[in-house]
Amino acid sequence: MSTKAKFFIGAGAYLALFILMLLIFGSSGKNEEFQPQNEFKLEPWVSLHLGSLDLSINKAVLYLVLASALTILAMVWVARRMAQKPNRVQTAVEVAYDLTKNNITGGNMDAATATRWFPFLAALFFWIWFSNMLGFLPLPTNTEHTVDVFGLAIPSFAIYAATANLSIPLVLTLVVWISYHVEGVRSKGLFKYLASWLPPGLEDMNPVAKGFIFVIEAISHFARLISLSVRLFANILAGHLLILFMGGGLVVLLNLAVVGSVVLGLVTGVMAVAFFLFEVGLVATLQAFIFATLTAIYLGGAVAEEH
Repeated sequence: MSTKAKFFIGAGAYLALFILMLLIFGSSGKNEEFQPQNEFKLEPWVSLHLGSLDLSINKAVLYLVLASALTILAMVWVARRMAQKPNRVQTAVEVAYDLTKNNITGGNMDAATATRWFPFLAALFFWIWFSNMLGFLPLPTNTEHTVDVFGLAIPSFAIYAATANLSIPLVLTLVVWISYHVEGVRSKGLFKYLASWLPPGLEDMNPVAKGFIFVIEAISHFARLISLSVRLFANILAGHLLILFMGGGLVVLLNLAVVGSVVLGLVTGVMAVAFFLFEVGLVATLQAFIFATLTAIYLGGAVAEEH
């Protein structure tokens, strides 16, 4: 039996079990407790306002600071403890360094551009990776359901990812978008850079057709603002929602009787662990790699002689 057939059989069996439990155990009422979107609500911890500008400190700020601190500390710590015979930590960092230097940077731009932009691309990759990984560590950030300790309302544990908030990937994308345009203009000059947007081989084409193609290319550059930011945001967001639903959210939403909740909880609990391992083991690193690689491709394309 093929893997595809096994997948559809397993999915069909899971769906049949789900429908059977609904028919047998029913629902005891409408759920008002589980609100998965609340994970991404940013309640101000310290309110700071500068006119109409809200600079309040919330859990998103905490995760940004943690990711930045881990990126800096990890690089400084390893740099000061480099040894001829590396330990496991140094070996892992060297593998990541080689990935960013040779695969991400060196494989997508010329040597001079790679030397200039490697620190930025490496910092971008490691920062996104740390931010993604922090998103799967339970931290005391849930102020909606607090724990009373000697009269103090201590936030309970929850998972949250800064990169699952669209504003963070969008800001990163804006930095990348502006950077590769500035690099292209610096390398070629404004008009030659804009002319490089047209693919080669259009010398004999009439100006109207060239103008139409140029507009399409310009739209594609602006579309990168959406594609680059939404790809990172959507993948991390989807992973968190899957873990929330499979980790008990689906049971609460359906509000089944005790037996149905136990049976469904056993099934979805196993799936929650599987999704968690998949997100931590693959998606968190893959999304950091894709974002950094596309950044390198955009920078390399901006300075290339033929675009």
